[in-house]
Amino acid sequence: MGITSGIVLFAVIWFMTFLVVLPLRLKTQGEEGDVVPGTHVSAPSDPQLRRKVRTTTLWSIGLWIVIAGVIFSGAITVRDMDWFDQLPPAR
Repeated sequence: MGITSGIVLFAVIWFMTFLVVLPLRLKTQGEEGDVVPGTHVSAPSDPQLRRKVRTTTLWSIGLWIVIAGVIFSGAITVRDMDWFDQLPPAR
C-alpha cells in the first residue's frame, strides 16, 4: 500500500465512522422543547460537532491501524476474496 492509498483508506474510514458517530447522543429541538422558528422539530439543538469529530478521528486512527496492519501483513489478500475464480492464477 502506497502513501496515497493509505490516505484514501483513512479518508474512507473516517467518513464512514463519522456517519456512524453523527447521530449518537443527539438531542433534537423537539425533545428540548425549544424549536427555533424556520427549522424542523428534528433539527439538533446542540450538535456537538467538535466532540464528534474528535471521537471519529480517534476511532478512525485505531481502525486504520488494524486494517493497514492486515493489508501489510498479507493475512488477507485480494485472492482470498476471489469467490468466483475470476483472477488469473498466481505466478
